[in-house]
Amino acid sequence: MHDEAKHPVSTSKKTIKILDALQELGSAGVTELASAVDMNKSTVHNHLSTLKSEDLVVQKDDEYTLGLRLLEFGGRARDQRSLYDIATPEIERLANQTGELANLVVEEYGHGVYLVCEKGDKAVNLDIYPGVRRLLHVTASGKAILAHLPTERIDEIIEHHGLPAKTEQSITDRDVLLDHLEEVREQGFAVDDEEHINGLRCIGTPILSDEGDVLGAVSISVPVTRMDDDQFYNEVPDIVRSATNVIELHVQNSR
Repeated sequence: MHDEAKHPVSTSKKTIKILDALQELGSAGVTELASAVDMNKSTVHNHLSTLKSEDLVVQKDDEYTLGLRLLEFGGRARDQRSLYDIATPEIERLANQTGELANLVVEEYGHGVYLVCEKGDKAVNLDIYPGVRRLLHVTASGKAILAHLPTERIDEIIEHHGLPAKTEQSITDRDVLLDHLEEVREQGFAVDDEEHINGLRCIGTPILSDEGDVLGAVSISVPVTRMDDDQFYNEVPDIVRSATNVIELHVQNSR
């Protein structure tokens, strides 16, 4: 997946573990955090005090939350991706056209990372926002990306992250996934049919370079009850693919 540090710093790993736990919990006190990360309270308190001194966490009474300085890091990381600037207007247009949730996703370290999330006027409220990471094999955008990666890279991702189920519809077998990805390549789009969230379906299409390398994917999310199968499978893919084609043209012209 990625090279392991030759001389890992255990203190840094503990700090990151605490930040991950705060992201998951939203806010927490020292005792709750210590239990979540399996560390003693004094260690957690020392890490939190250091993070607070660097404006990376905020303390209110006995509770800690992530600080907005982290947004500065994330925003800078996102802005350094040229695809973000190129694709954002088209993602916004797609959300307005469909009224649904439209997303731009890229792959990093075997996760799908959401760079842009735009809500149309009918979009459902989901726990998806810029910077959130999702497993690739259970999302339409993720499968659209996986379908255009070499098999060796897919195996690396599976070895590192596994194929855990998010719902009963999730694909959890490597061979089944590879067969499914072949279908994605042939039809030009991927479907998440309640594989990540029950009651939600998504269509995703890959963004490809001139050389055929996958740069990311575009997707829209639709509640199962809002759209019949004919519209979902026969109309939505063309709408999403059209947005992807425009992004690909802009990518080519930017080089």
